[in-house]
Amino acid sequence: MSELRMEELSASTIVAVNNMSLKPGQEQYLAPVSYGIAATVVNPQTTWQRVVLDGDVVVGFVSANFDPEAPEEHFRSVLWRINVDADDQGRGVGRFAVKQLLEEARTRGVDRVVAIYEAGEDGPEAFFRRVGFTPVGETEYGEVIAEIRL
Repeated sequence: MSELRMEELSASTIVAVNNMSLKPGQEQYLAPVSYGIAATVVNPQTTWQRVVLDGDVVVGFVSANFDPEAPEEHFRSVLWRINVDADDQGRGVGRFAVKQLLEEARTRGVDRVVAIYEAGEDGPEAFFRRVGFTPVGETEYGEVIAEIRL
């Protein structure tokens, strides 16, 4: 693995993000990538989207939102989506992306970052716990609300 780096989502990386693969069973926990990318159009001032590169190859994508005016507290600093290509899972790409997100949150003066996910055997819960998220509640739809305090 080369040294991982992160850059803003762009026209030159969006196709690679859309073409990332998932491991069997993961697709049921993830809305299409285009939903996450659309957030930039809807909330360009608050959306933070980055790709993770290994050399020049896109291996991950992270989408977050920082909106101190959001009516629901858990939407003020939220990790909406994190994808790591199936072939690159287990190599530290996701951990790297979360670390970069937390650094961004600190620079914005945020005291916590929230992740909202659906629990399930092939779901992302084990990953979120490994990188430091702690479940603190549920949404009205039964999704897990987890947080990292900064």
